[in-house]
Amino acid sequence: MDMAKGADKQEGKTSTEEKISTEEKIKEAARKVFTRKGYAGTRTRDIAEEAGINLALLNYYFRSKEKLFHQVMAEKMRELFGILIPFMNDSATKLETKLELIAESYINTINGNPDLPLFVLSEIRNNPGTFIKGFEVKRILDSTFIEQLKKKRPDLHPLHFIMNLLGLIVFPFVARPVFREALVLEEEAFGKLMEERKKLIPRWIKTMLETS
Repeated sequence: MDMAKGADKQEGKTSTEEKISTEEKIKEAARKVFTRKGYAGTRTRDIAEEAGINLALLNYYFRSKEKLFHQVMAEKMRELFGILIPFMNDSATKLETKLELIAESYINTINGNPDLPLFVLSEIRNNPGTFIKGFEVKRILDSTFIEQLKKKRPDLHPLHFIMNLLGLIVFPFVARPVFREALVLEEEAFGKLMEERKKLIPRWIKTMLETS
């Protein structure tokens, strides 16, 4: 009897693990296809083929392309932008330290998810409403980081520094395929440059803050 119960529990556990595995397989395929084709150019059939499953199984788990997209998009927003909030809202951390933490964490995150910048930038352009809904812009604009920037440079809008900071971090990853295709930069050399930029970017932003 106990063995039967144990077998039932094991079977239930296996079933749950298989479900999670299938969902993750679908989401991973969706990330790849959405990144390549964007939302408008992607069909659920494309995702099913990428995942190696039939269309009926994909529809069973996610029912629609829109639902799957929103879930993938929300995850990508958390990955790419969520790291900003803890640093920006920490009133005990100095502005200079925040710049260092943001640069290092951002570069580490994108290194682990190289398709993120192109995917997110594409969807910001094509679906700005979805971006704003998934990313709490107001939390950044109301953060202590913004207040620290205002205090440091009251003569300039703090978004200048946010734009510069994000541009310095994100653009190299966006242009990475160009560097690679032109054989200007091998992967190992690119990685080394990004490690150097973790230290250089905060210095550059600090210089901008000091320059009148």
